[in-house]
Parts: sequence; C-alpha cells; structure tokens
Amino acid sequence: MRKIIFLRHAKSSWDNAYLEDHDRPLSERGLRDAPRMAKRLKEKNIIPDLILSSTAKRAKQTAEITAKSLGLSQSIICFEKNLYHASPKEILNQIKIHADQSIETLIVVGHNPGFNDVIEYLGGSIENLPTAGQFGFKLSIREWSEISPEKTEVWFFDYPKKEN
Repeated sequence: MRKIIFLRHAKSSWDNAYLEDHDRPLSERGLRDAPRMAKRLKEKNIIPDLILSSTAKRAKQTAEITAKSLGLSQSIICFEKNLYHASPKEILNQIKIHADQSIETLIVVGHNPGFNDVIEYLGGSIENLPTAGQFGFKLSIREWSEISPEKTEVWFFDYPKKEN
C-alpha cells in the first residue's frame, strides 16, 4: 500500500510588501510550526521516500525543515515549479511524473486552493487545509499512475492547532 501526505507550507511572512508572492519566506510562526508538525510525522513513524515540493520559498523552507526534522538528507527533496499554485489535475500529474515505483511514501508540499481541491477530489472531507496542515491518504495502487478517488482512503488529518 502506497501513502501520500499533502503538506501545506507553514505560515508565510508578509513583512515585506514588495516581495513577489513566490519569494515570501516563512514567518516566525511558520518556522515554529514546521518542525513541530514534522515531529508529529516522526511520532507516527512516517518517513517519506520522497518529498516533492513547490519552488515557492515558503514551501521550500517547509520541505527542508521537514526533511531535517525527520533526520533525512536534503537530497530526498525534489523541487517542482509546476506545483506553485497548481490545480488538482496538475498536482496529480506532477506526482505521476516524479514518484517512481520505488516510492512507497510521498510527501507533497504546496499550496491552497489546489490542496483543498485535490483532497476533496480524492475523497477527503475538508473545508481548509491550514498552514503546516497535513492530510494523508493510503492508496491501493501498484503504480502512481493509477492514483484515483476509487483507490484511496483517508489516513489522517493533522494541523498545528489540533489537540493530540
């Protein structure tokens, strides 16, 4: 059984109004929440084979902090520009492109509204995936190209303000 976790980037900073959206870094809260949420993954024994991340600075930082907090090399991260504000169709397309058959557990780091929509499409029920939120699915597939709503089941939903 394959597993996928959609991880929304942690809270971004709006301190510099002149920065392009793509270049916004994490805020203090984001820098605090990202390792806390990675620790929760570790407590569940969730160790990804690949972290696929948007190239937006806040997503890159979230992916890098997650890998470091899980004790993984930064080489486990693949940065993909097409995940930046991607539609559900594009998110699934990028998963199919980047996740080869050796990948059992995949973390995708990206953005809303695409994540809300892809989670709903795959059968999850969510109003909003909060910043640093994690939504996991288990997939009854042999190859990532088979990903579809009929072959997924909700695994977990976690976010910084949720009581454990």
